[in-house]
Amino acid sequence: MTTAPNWDPRQYLRHAGHRTRPFLDLLARVPELPTDPGRPPRIADLGCGAGNVTALLFDRWPDAQVTGLDSSAEMLAEAQPLAGPTTGGGRLDLRQADVRNWAPDEPYGLIVSNAALQWVPGHPDAFPAWLAGLRPGGTLAFQVPGNFTAPSHTLLRDLCNAPEWRARLADRVRDPGGVLEPTEYLERLAALGCEVDAWETTYVQILTGPDPVLDWVKGTALRPVLTALADDPPARDRFLTTYAALLRDAYPSTPHGTAFPFRRIFIVAHKAQR
Repeated sequence: MTTAPNWDPRQYLRHAGHRTRPFLDLLARVPELPTDPGRPPRIADLGCGAGNVTALLFDRWPDAQVTGLDSSAEMLAEAQPLAGPTTGGGRLDLRQADVRNWAPDEPYGLIVSNAALQWVPGHPDAFPAWLAGLRPGGTLAFQVPGNFTAPSHTLLRDLCNAPEWRARLADRVRDPGGVLEPTEYLERLAALGCEVDAWETTYVQILTGPDPVLDWVKGTALRPVLTALADDPPARDRFLTTYAALLRDAYPSTPHGTAFPFRRIFIVAHKAQR
């Protein structure tokens, strides 16, 4: 049986610039939020992680009342200094919760998620409940990685399924079918009565330093493997040595750094006013 991965906020934030850019691109397409006179926007951030991108919501909606939800105690501890009142009159509250079981307990103007729903099996099945928790004219907006067929992930799956590692790691790699294609998300949400803006972008990220792609995946895709091997450092190091060599071949270093193409899928679903 699989267990939830242990998260390392500092490792994740080592590439905060590249990880933030898709969230900003997502927010740029979110329409104005429905509000009542005298009441600030109400926003839920599903999978808020270390809170670094959650805080960016206040650049757009300074007086917003934002609830950040995440299942990782480590990530929420990293985000805790950001919690409380904001300089623009808003407020950030943090709550430990499993997005798989979360349903809105009050009307929201925006439910947003940045690179988190790929960790939630069957997340499209939650769309009806999430949309029911939006105010008329509200928005569900999220972005997820669309790179599960990239070498970084196919090499990881192949290695986890190799004879040496299969028994310990075969169930630790994510099913690439857990994330839908943009047209599939569009069709599901349009069928629920939303006006949907769906697109994809491949960011050709330049990573630097020794084994930079390995350093990147240590913050995300590799977390389940690192969790499974945490009590066996020699095995962990042996796995990482093999995986690092495969990544160096797949993503060769150049004088300007290592190019790491990363496809992401974006969805902005706008609920009708009535």
